Amino acid sequence: MDCNSTVSLMHECLDESLSPAQKVELKSHLVTCPDCRMRFKELEQTEMLLFAMKHYSPSASDELTNRIMNALPQPKRQQVWLKWVKGHPAMTAAAFFLVVMLFSAWNFWNQNNEMVVKGNNLDQIVIEGNTVIVPEGKSIAGDLTIENGTAQVYGDVNGNLTVIDGQLYQASTAHISGQVKSIDQALDWFWYKITNMVNEVAYR
Repeated sequence: MDCNSTVSLMHECLDESLSPAQKVELKSHLVTCPDCRMRFKELEQTEMLLFAMKHYSPSASDELTNRIMNALPQPKRQQVWLKWVKGHPAMTAAAFFLVVMLFSAWNFWNQNNEMVVKGNNLDQIVIEGNTVIVPEGKSIAGDLTIENGTAQVYGDVNGNLTVIDGQLYQASTAHISGQVKSIDQALDWFWYKITNMVNEVAYR
C-alpha cells in the first residue's frame, strides 16, 4: 500500500467507516511508515481538539465556524433583472428597440419645429406665416396634414384632416368628409408615425 492510499484510509478510520480488513491493512502500513504514523497521530489530535471545542465550548465552536464561513468566497448573486434579461432575450430586444424608438421620436419631436404641409391640391390653400388657410369655396381632394402650424378651414377637405402640434379652427362653412385629428402629444405623434409607416408598407 502506498502513502497516498493510506491518507484516505486514515480519514475513513477516524470516521469509523473502515472494514476489519482495511483496518488491518492500515495498521500494517503505519507500523512500517513513520511519516504516515506521524500524520495519522496529528489527524487524531486535530479531531480530538475539534471534539473538545464542540462539546465543552459551543460558543467557541460556533465562532470558529462563522469565521471560516465568512472567510470563504461568497458566490456572486445575479440580480433579478439580469436573470430575467437572460431568460427572455426576444422580449428584451423588443423592449430595447421600443425605448430607442421612443427616445429618438422624443428628440425629433423636440427639435422639429418647422411647419410641414402634406396633401393634394395644395395650390388651393393659402399659407400666412405658420397658418394654413383653406379658403371658402376652395376644395382639397384627399387628406390634408399640417405639422407645427395652425389650420383654418373655411372650404372643403374631401378626406382626413390631421393637425400635429398645432391648432385647428373650423368655420361653420367648412366641410370635412373624413376624420379630424389633433395630435399634440409626443406619444400620439409617435403612434401616428408608426401607423402611417405600416399603412404605406401595406399599400405598396
